[in-house]
Amino acid sequence: MENEKEPKVIKAPKTEKEPLEKPKKILLQNKIEQYLRIPFFLLVPLVVFNGLLYMKDVETGVYFSVMMAAYILIIIFIYVHNKPGIMTTLVRFAFEQGQVQKELLKDLAIPYALIDFDGKILWANPLFYAIIGNEKLGRKGITQIFPEITRELFPKEEVTEFGMRYQENYYRVEMRRVIVRDILPEPVEEEEIQDGLIAMYLFDETELRRYIQENKDQKLVSGLIYIDNYEEALEGVEEVRRPLLTALIDRKVNKYMQNVDAIVKKLEKDKFMVVFQQKYLQQLQSTRFALLDEVRSINIGNEIAVTLSIGLGVNAPTYLQAYDAARVAIDLALGRGGDQAVVKDGEQIYYYGGKSQGVEKNTRVKARVKAHALREVLEAKDQVIIMGHKLPDADSFGAAVGIYRLAAAMNRRAHIVINEVTVSIRPQMNNFIGNSMYPEDMFINSEQAVNLLDHNTAVVVVDVNRPGYTECEELLSMTKSVVVIDHHRAMKDSIQSATLSYIEPYASSACEMVAEILQYIIDKPKLRPIEADAMYAGILVDTDTFVTKTGVRTFEAASFLKRSGADITRVRKMFRMDMELYKQKVTGVRNADIFMDCYAIGILPSEGVDSPTVLAAQIANELLDIDGVKASFMLTKVKDTVYISARSIDEVNVQLIMEEMGGGGHATVAGAQLQDCSLEEGRKQLEGILEKMTVEGEI
Repeated sequence: MENEKEPKVIKAPKTEKEPLEKPKKILLQNKIEQYLRIPFFLLVPLVVFNGLLYMKDVETGVYFSVMMAAYILIIIFIYVHNKPGIMTTLVRFAFEQGQVQKELLKDLAIPYALIDFDGKILWANPLFYAIIGNEKLGRKGITQIFPEITRELFPKEEVTEFGMRYQENYYRVEMRRVIVRDILPEPVEEEEIQDGLIAMYLFDETELRRYIQENKDQKLVSGLIYIDNYEEALEGVEEVRRPLLTALIDRKVNKYMQNVDAIVKKLEKDKFMVVFQQKYLQQLQSTRFALLDEVRSINIGNEIAVTLSIGLGVNAPTYLQAYDAARVAIDLALGRGGDQAVVKDGEQIYYYGGKSQGVEKNTRVKARVKAHALREVLEAKDQVIIMGHKLPDADSFGAAVGIYRLAAAMNRRAHIVINEVTVSIRPQMNNFIGNSMYPEDMFINSEQAVNLLDHNTAVVVVDVNRPGYTECEELLSMTKSVVVIDHHRAMKDSIQSATLSYIEPYASSACEMVAEILQYIIDKPKLRPIEADAMYAGILVDTDTFVTKTGVRTFEAASFLKRSGADITRVRKMFRMDMELYKQKVTGVRNADIFMDCYAIGILPSEGVDSPTVLAAQIANELLDIDGVKASFMLTKVKDTVYISARSIDEVNVQLIMEEMGGGGHATVAGAQLQDCSLEEGRKQLEGILEKMTVEGEI
């Protein structure tokens, strides 16, 4: 809800400043004075006419002079005798007119008060006093009577409007400045007048707000509920128990939604549609969608816990748009790994749940479909530009090399955008640079990529799905053919204009996804050994040597790369570091502190460190080997940005923590970037979020 005290400024119409005028009463008096003097003005032509008569006939002139003298006496008598009566009547009329205005102002159907710029009430009508209670209370300042009104809300040169709540009612307050010098009878010096007065009006909007809230509460909320791992869960249950598992899931969903008077319709074996009134949404949010935990707790012998994804569309103008918003929300929930609820309220997106690890899907249908779609996109273009995230790591580099091989096998010109070569990819890049089998323009920077881009170019983004984190964000808006291949959970600011988006949070790495795609491409290209080495290295880094987020498909992808010529010994040599860098790594581990008995937090100074972000990630991995550490966080600063590397094993979802800091990632591997922030400020912010989320039970 918008801040009730946020003032709304209404611009007054600009007019040229007019000369100061006297009050209407004085102007009217002057006009009557002029009207009474008209007979005297007529004497001038009479005197002239009398002179002409003397020139013609003296006797006639004398007679006319006598008559004119009598006329003068009569008009003087009338003027002197009637003027006081006329003026008295005029004053009485003005007074009676003022009384009528005063009575009308008192009987005004709107609470009204006149206050000075110190907030003191100078005058108010009975309705205003009825609101505050009595006239004695009116002796206090307006800021004391209404605590929500501050002097900052007083108008300067314009009319201001803002909302406030007083007792049980809501009011729209309008304050209008009254300039004193504009109503004075004569001009006065600027120093002699004060700031002026404020006319204050109160408009009771209690009923209006109640009707608005009722209308909002009765709006339709459209929702979709999907079972994430229906097939996988059934496979681990005896055949005779499978109907029981399905019935328990249906019962949990129906019973939970009945509490909010919802209509539940089962669309497919693993999909539900729900409709309910918006007034119940807060009830679901307050329990953080307990249905997720209830379904996950079902255990009738199933080896894999059943998880749900919920998508809700809220505050949409039409029912169809509400359903479309629900579809966007459920896609986002699935793209983030499932086991969570996503509420899409206009442009705002809220996340609930997502604490559990994603379950790897055994089916490879999606990978095959995406592989064919990618081939169609590349066939329609002559050139392919590939880019990963800023400060690329081995996974980003390996995935880019895999797509490069695919494009080259299809006889398409291909380039990989890399602006800064980090220590983690330098050994691999050295295998390609200067190699006669690869063109000199295999690696380009952002400026070269922008110059090379044309209407017949496809842009492939790997290992990242947020525009601001890519090597060259400008490329995304310069072409309509954008492909995204990533294993990080989707965020609300993910790339929206992609022609093809393949985001698979279950995958261990982008290299694993690219390896699967290459296997399903018709006439699949044959990887060269150094290319297979680069992709194998990417899988090793993101899985911490096959320790975290490793599934069956991960080993199958590694097997494919091994068959393609990847050599484990060569890859291991790539990861060796010099003695000085190893000492810095050990120093980073030694300087880390334990926070709240289970979180390891350390700061890595970037001075003298080659690729500090990579070293920080390695230190965070090392800290997980310490007994009692549930999650580790390493902070380092590069230029004006503080980078946070977060790692965990299985007890803490670091992705939720990093999302609170504007980042993201996986449940066990995540990160964030803080702009215009010092390392100590970033550490305090992280510690505050850890304390807050622990108290609220989110971690």
